[in-house]
Amino acid sequence: MGPDVSMAVCCAFPVLVSLLLVRFAYVMYHSGHMPSKLSASAAGMRSLIVLGSGGHTAEMMNVVTTLQKDRFTPRYYVAALTDNMSLQKAQVYEQSLVRVEVDKEESVENAQFVQIYRSREVGQSYITSIATTLLATSHAIWIIIRIRPQVIFCNGPGTCIPLCVSAFLLKVLGLGWSSIFYIESIARVKKLSLSGLLLYKLRIADQFFVQWPQLQQKYPRACYAGRLM
Repeated sequence: MGPDVSMAVCCAFPVLVSLLLVRFAYVMYHSGHMPSKLSASAAGMRSLIVLGSGGHTAEMMNVVTTLQKDRFTPRYYVAALTDNMSLQKAQVYEQSLVRVEVDKEESVENAQFVQIYRSREVGQSYITSIATTLLATSHAIWIIIRIRPQVIFCNGPGTCIPLCVSAFLLKVLGLGWSSIFYIESIARVKKLSLSGLLLYKLRIADQFFVQWPQLQQKYPRACYAGRLM
């Protein structure tokens, strides 16, 4: 049985690799186009919104306020485990959408708030960051599998990388399809952030937006969206 099993594995392995390569080519070809079943859907789309410390959350919340709330729902806000302020801002915003009917407040049950491990804290050594990166990646995969977002919005915090990579891997494996929208921070005038550069070079983002025309000239696959702030 030993030689037979080895022969079967040797035959199956190149077939499996070929199927993955074909699937990878399919995903890359269709990257940038929202699936027709999503674009034509009138129902809500599960939306994952990545928040980050500093100005990332303020910019992302500006984007969220422009979304069609009945279409991009339910909304899952994700922030780093040590970033409580970002989720508080999202909670305040969602509370502002509360409907008041006959002196009774009925909260709109369309938002959830999730925290994720950081890959690396500020000042953390690179050696210890290996373990935390593996932990953050496994946590990101679990979040993506649990939520199965149809749309992901992000704008630069490092926490978006493991989430977007996990969503991309599920695309390749045929386990789900998340349309990733990356909006580069307005603070990036001449060059992309590290997160933006990775998503741009790896072609993980389906739509890549910048807020300065000179950035679009430097990175031609990006879309100039104008000032979003």
